[in-house]
Amino acid sequence: MSDPSPIPVSDEPRTEASASRARATLLKRLVDVVCLPASRINAFERAMTSDLLAELLRDASLVERERVARRLALMGDPPGPLARLLLRDTLSVARPLLEEATQLSDADLIACLYQAGPEHRRLIAQRRGVSEIVTDALIDMDEEAVAEALLRNDLARLSHHGVEHLVASSRDAPHLAAPLLRRAELRPSHAYVLFWWADAETRLTILQRFAIPREILDETVADLFESADGHAPEDLLSRKAFDFIGRRQRNPEATRRGLFASLEAAVAAAEAGLTPEIGEEISYLAGLKPVTGAKIFTDAGGEPLAVLCKAAGLPRTALRALWRGLNRQDVDRGGATDHALERALVAYDGLSIDRAQTVLRYWNWSLTSGLSPALLKALRQDDENAIDEYSKPQRTALLALSRDFGR
Repeated sequence: MSDPSPIPVSDEPRTEASASRARATLLKRLVDVVCLPASRINAFERAMTSDLLAELLRDASLVERERVARRLALMGDPPGPLARLLLRDTLSVARPLLEEATQLSDADLIACLYQAGPEHRRLIAQRRGVSEIVTDALIDMDEEAVAEALLRNDLARLSHHGVEHLVASSRDAPHLAAPLLRRAELRPSHAYVLFWWADAETRLTILQRFAIPREILDETVADLFESADGHAPEDLLSRKAFDFIGRRQRNPEATRRGLFASLEAAVAAAEAGLTPEIGEEISYLAGLKPVTGAKIFTDAGGEPLAVLCKAAGLPRTALRALWRGLNRQDVDRGGATDHALERALVAYDGLSIDRAQTVLRYWNWSLTSGLSPALLKALRQDDENAIDEYSKPQRTALLALSRDFGR
């Protein structure tokens, strides 16, 4: 009986395996050439090899792309076109470059953050020494995880614009407040805006760290105050500067023309009920714009009231009087001081008059000045509803200011 015919075996799997090994070897050799030191290869040869390698990688397997990326990451500064191709690849390919390649250009990183995903952007935010132009682009993406990674990266450099945007973002992402306060780039103007939506602990930190005296400014322009002979300068800009620097907080003109003989008298009247009219008078007497006063009186916490009272030279009893005038409980059922009032009293005791005046004047300035659109929007997010409950005239004033800034 003859032997059966042998079963035919295809050479296709063997051919594919052979081709795969050949391609892997080719990719490795090309990477070897790209990674040669400058003493062994000139820029044109490196660029030519890089272009060929990039073309092959477009159809390479994931494993092959990962292998090439790991090798190029050790190079530190891989050729730009090749780096861009791999940076916008899947995360397992891009990760070695984002974590280990030390000299990726800002252009490569920006191309990656716009063309890749959130996790790519988070890894960029964690890179050492990431520049302001890259951090600005990352911040503009409005991703909380990326923003937090940036804030916790002490070697990332933040621009003034970037910090303002992050401060505004912290209104809807309260967990950003703590890392923001640790940043050296945070300025008093940023902190005083952040204050309005911060929790009690963060507010106290802001008052302790950023309520600064104005002694140097006062000494610098003391002779100009003397030359004014007690009269406000004619120039509006100079008057604003003098109002900010000067030691006098109360408005004597409001005392002469107002409904009350003094700020103390207005506070005493407010204890029975802080009406919109009395609130407006207190604002004028304390040297504030009505919008600023309305924001202080409608704030859910007590710290702004404490700042107002200390800056205007009012005693602790005045703070309690305003508290009762706003129909807030000053003691709990056990007879102890209400927690919110206690925090306000702690803030009052922890501030000097000079430092409290700095905070109050920044608030007065920020509510009617050219803040960035992001900060201004965040600052006034809830003002319309809160002030509407407090006073229709205040609401009208606020809306007028908002229209002015929208122009």
